[in-house]
Amino acid sequence: MNRRLFLAIAVVAAVALAPHSTTAQGRDPAKLRVTLLPDENAATVIQNAQPLKAHLEAALRKEIEIVVTTDYSSMIEAMRFGRIEIAYFGPFSYVLAKSRAPEIETFAVGVERGAPTYNSILIATRDGPIKSIDDIKGKPFAFGDQASTSSHLAPRAHLVKHGLVGEKDYKPIHLGTHDAVARAVQAGQVPAGALSEPIFRTLVARNVIDEAKIVKISLSDPILNYPIVMQGNLAPALKEGIRRAFLDLKDKEILRSFRVEGFAPSDDKAYDSLREMARLLDLDLAKMN
Repeated sequence: MNRRLFLAIAVVAAVALAPHSTTAQGRDPAKLRVTLLPDENAATVIQNAQPLKAHLEAALRKEIEIVVTTDYSSMIEAMRFGRIEIAYFGPFSYVLAKSRAPEIETFAVGVERGAPTYNSILIATRDGPIKSIDDIKGKPFAFGDQASTSSHLAPRAHLVKHGLVGEKDYKPIHLGTHDAVARAVQAGQVPAGALSEPIFRTLVARNVIDEAKIVKISLSDPILNYPIVMQGNLAPALKEGIRRAFLDLKDKEILRSFRVEGFAPSDDKAYDSLREMARLLDLDLAKMN
């Protein structure tokens, strides 16, 4: 046999028989892509995430790319097909992502005011026709993204508990983002709508929304807060580093961008209540966009 050919075959055989670190130990990429929810204008989200980017680069000694997808569905698909390594999901968008990509892992949840929960707020135009939940009947009602917990799933379930079913008792309108709902209600373009209560407070604090032009008509039941999620096929040491980077986070500026006081450990089972809520609304997770 030709000596050069023999050596080539030997090299191929050695590679084939050698243990593959990526397969056996998990992926350890030089760059980590971190996706944040598109619940506000993408440029605002990216700008607010720069301190987070610097923190993760220092803690993990990796290049960090901040990504904001066009909507919740594209974020779920990016996680499903491995185009991102770490994601900050809404509770229900996480449940949807987990149903399509069982290998992803949630490991932390935001804590606010001492609890890992928050609420959806239902608001109406101050001079409009809606003053209470009962007034919603027969009128349009604005939600955010269909996969959003606090600007769709939770308030929709809240309305069901008050005897109001979408399409039958009121006209649901999806505007995509939380801030779009607040702006539309303030302007009277839609008489009422729902969004995350922490996001609403942030919009008021930034003077994006004039609280004097809004009527608060109800709060949903408490919702388990937003989870931090990572790909399950990452190297164990990297996964532990990512956990610690969030669970040990104390920087108030970074935490403020998440609208939380800190992060606590969490797991998938904690989100079973969201799955129950989906069943209450007769939502088929497999068919949702």
